[in-house]
Amino acid sequence: MNPTTLAALAAFPSQLEAHYAAIPDAFRHWAPPSWEGVPSEAFTAIEQLCHVRDIEVDGYHVRLRRTLEEGRPTLASIDSEALAIARAYGMADAAKVLAEFRIARARTMEIISNLTDVQLARTAVFEGYGPLTMRSLVHYLCSHDQQHLAGLQWLAGKIDASKAAIAA
Repeated sequence: MNPTTLAALAAFPSQLEAHYAAIPDAFRHWAPPSWEGVPSEAFTAIEQLCHVRDIEVDGYHVRLRRTLEEGRPTLASIDSEALAIARAYGMADAAKVLAEFRIARARTMEIISNLTDVQLARTAVFEGYGPLTMRSLVHYLCSHDQQHLAGLQWLAGKIDASKAAIAA
């Protein structure tokens, strides 16, 4: 597997924690009046953390396992908004979510770090993405990580803009 991608995946838990910590405490549950232009799902800062954790476990762990064990499985997309409601993301404890995510990402790294070329070439079909290989799936996970860092930065921008509007 591409060492740059593996390094990015391994570094992500610390990056996610740092980006979340940059959001002012008073705004961790804040939602802008419009989500237009958000580069990730339309989730508050705390909801972003919960989503990343749950997609890691309920999404990527399952997808990785099925791609390794089954012949060309169809990998389900997850209804993130329904999951956020069902699991009450807005009520979550950030420290607990981040700790759970670190454990989940460590498990992901165990799965993907030593895949053989044959395993990386295994195929599946991912709803919304189409046919892929295990290698593709790992890249999509890395892309998902980056979308959520961008989502937190986007929220930080909206927070700063809202503060400026109030001060004007």
